[in-house]
Amino acid sequence: MTVQEIMERSGVSDVTLAIAWIKDAYHMIQSEAEETVKVTYSNITDAADGDDNQYDLPPDIISLKSLSVKDTQDDKYKRIKRLVYDPVVTEDVSPT
Repeated sequence: MTVQEIMERSGVSDVTLAIAWIKDAYHMIQSEAEETVKVTYSNITDAADGDDNQYDLPPDIISLKSLSVKDTQDDKYKRIKRLVYDPVVTEDVSPT
């Protein structure tokens, strides 16, 4: 379907407005559609380089939707909440 056909069907006479609406709809479709959701479990007691805060992620990962950690006391997975803002990082400059 061409832009002209969409304009005729919707009754819009402004080309710029019609193109903006088409782009808007396209972005909305892209943001709502999930491609492939894959669930992966990893043993985080085995860190990638011995550092306990860096772990290997699958090489085909594009985005991380959620992260859960298994609580060994009640044997349930607990979701780790995302940070809304960047964490405040302060540097300790004291000589001791």
